[in-house]
Amino acid sequence: METSVTPTHCPYCALQCGMNLTPAAGGGVTVSERVDFPVNRGALCGKGRTAPALLSPALRLTEPLVRRDGVLVPASWEEALDRVAEGLTRTRTEHGPDACGVFGGGGLTNEKAYALGKFARVVLGTSQIDYNGRFCMSSAAAAGNRAFGIDRGLPFPMEDIPRTGCVILVGSNLAETMPPALRYLTELKQNGGTLIVIDPRRTRTAEQADLHLAPRPGTDLALALGLLHLVVSQGRTDEAYIEERTSGWEETRAAAMAHWPEYVERITGVPVPQLREAVRMFCEPDNAMVLTARGPEQQSKGTDTVSAWINLCLATGRSGKPYSGYGCLTGQGNGQGGREHGQKADQLPGYRKLTDPEARRHVAGVWGVDPDSLPGPGLSAYELLDALGSDIRSLLLMGSNPVVSAPRAAHIQQRLESLDFLAVADVVLSETAALADVVLPVTQWAEETGTTTNLEGRVLLRRQAVTPPDGVRSDLYVLHQLAARAGVEKGFPVDPEEVFEELRRASAGGIADYSGITYRRLAEENGVFWPCPAQDDQRDEQHEEQRERPRHGRGDRSQAAPHPGSPRLFLDRFGTEDGRARFAPVTYRPIAEEPDAEYPVLLTTGRVVAQYQSGAQTRRVDELNAAAPGPFVELHPRLAARLGAGEGDAIAVVSRRGRAVAPARITTSIRDDTVFMPFHWPGEGRANTLTNPALDPTSRMPEFKACAVRLETVRP
Repeated sequence: METSVTPTHCPYCALQCGMNLTPAAGGGVTVSERVDFPVNRGALCGKGRTAPALLSPALRLTEPLVRRDGVLVPASWEEALDRVAEGLTRTRTEHGPDACGVFGGGGLTNEKAYALGKFARVVLGTSQIDYNGRFCMSSAAAAGNRAFGIDRGLPFPMEDIPRTGCVILVGSNLAETMPPALRYLTELKQNGGTLIVIDPRRTRTAEQADLHLAPRPGTDLALALGLLHLVVSQGRTDEAYIEERTSGWEETRAAAMAHWPEYVERITGVPVPQLREAVRMFCEPDNAMVLTARGPEQQSKGTDTVSAWINLCLATGRSGKPYSGYGCLTGQGNGQGGREHGQKADQLPGYRKLTDPEARRHVAGVWGVDPDSLPGPGLSAYELLDALGSDIRSLLLMGSNPVVSAPRAAHIQQRLESLDFLAVADVVLSETAALADVVLPVTQWAEETGTTTNLEGRVLLRRQAVTPPDGVRSDLYVLHQLAARAGVEKGFPVDPEEVFEELRRASAGGIADYSGITYRRLAEENGVFWPCPAQDDQRDEQHEEQRERPRHGRGDRSQAAPHPGSPRLFLDRFGTEDGRARFAPVTYRPIAEEPDAEYPVLLTTGRVVAQYQSGAQTRRVDELNAAAPGPFVELHPRLAARLGAGEGDAIAVVSRRGRAVAPARITTSIRDDTVFMPFHWPGEGRANTLTNPALDPTSRMPEFKACAVRLETVRP
């Protein structure tokens, strides 16, 4: 008897590594290599290898829970759904539709994200919807849109990285956050290329670098401006490229020239000789890339910081050339697709703007509603969470755990507790779900089919490999049932392919155009890069106008053949109206909360290899917990000596927002004015108790990466 093998993708980070699932004797599945998928080529990290562990009923939710007399107890699906519908309806009736909030997640499939956004706007009529992807790469998205007219994590496939001459990796520890991706940097060096890593810590990734720059947290903007100053002063700009393909250079050059190297050294702590060496390494090859991650992005000036790195690429003629340019390493599994199709506060499917009348008309036509009935933009993620219990009285939350992941987390926990009604749909009883009035157990990656979009803009098909437990339903089922209880009988199918077919029509003509993508193509082609407009004659008249629009300089294609997708953007023109990339004249400003006499040390946060995001899932896997059992405070020996602290001693880290306690981990791999904490754990070691919710004015990204703290040794 032949054993069936299901090719699918990992449930965790934005690499969306390919894997094969095979039924195991006694139930469950086993993971094996899937070498045909080009992103990871069979390689998997520990999280991917152990992902099937969470399919065990012992580790996850298997029946709905409702709160009775202050305690969550099992209930039927009918009762649980009735309670959710009643809670949301009561709030709408008593306080209006905007008193209902919806909060999504970057791990939801495209189908779920699309249906959730539609549910919020069509069924609830609320503007108050956002998702935890706002905490991921929103600053890079805003900067990319500003410069290129398009936000796609990487405008080129991962396979291009080893073929460039130099990579500047800013604020990313790939060796721990995306281990299979480290091979691309190894191959880069094997091919004669060089690697520059910019990180306040000497991480496992930084150890691979030809040059490691260790700036003070929150000063990446000054560093990028200092490098651009040197590029200009050394005559390394590409004037022909600037003239032909960009706009706004004069103002940007003037802004950069105010950041001379010695000034930048005083701000960042990076010596001038290292700045000069970085410019030499970046400019000498014919091709080069800048890749950013959460380090420069999770700042109250993250958009300007990413813009400064984009400016460096544009000034040297890198963007829009083969094996060159700027890219963002998206974090969450569907952080890219999650914001393209409507669960972000200001967007409609296809990456359309909610304020654009034509976008509203198009999407409303697909949805069969009046465009004027669609609400406008709502609050961003942190602002939405901060408004809970006051302006927002009820919340439907899917696939997120803000009790652990939100900045100023103790305050957000209080806001969640102050709600009139909270419903959570999740795989596990997360710290946030434990606060809910109703908890709905939903299917996870191997128990359902759906699409995700990885960091390259490659749309992928995850396939169902196992049957979920009897008491578990899909998120699409939840939305279908809640819509029906609200009197909306149609428009919320449970079948994911049916949802995707509607998503295709809704996205047609938008920036993120999926209309030429089908489940069949995804299965046959190992994914398809967006934009991918439909190229057949089956399109309805409503979409004819969008079909004729130029598509970012890729030229005319025969209407008879399917569009091949767009693995490489900007080779002919950028996505702006005039086809030119736009420089952004930015200047340095400090972090929102600089150290002072009371709080003299900087805190920065991040991840470890064996845990993922809030840890709601990975903290339930024995093998991963054995590798990373709990939080810690990483500090330099000189700082430890001033405290009188030894390895493993309990250290209290105190900010203006709260106090966290964790064991000391003493290392020379971090600056002596900085401490590091991973953010995967709840309780007294919760790093996000400390973090600053100061928001970037453009992206509304909180400043996770830098805040002022003081340290105290906790004596037994």
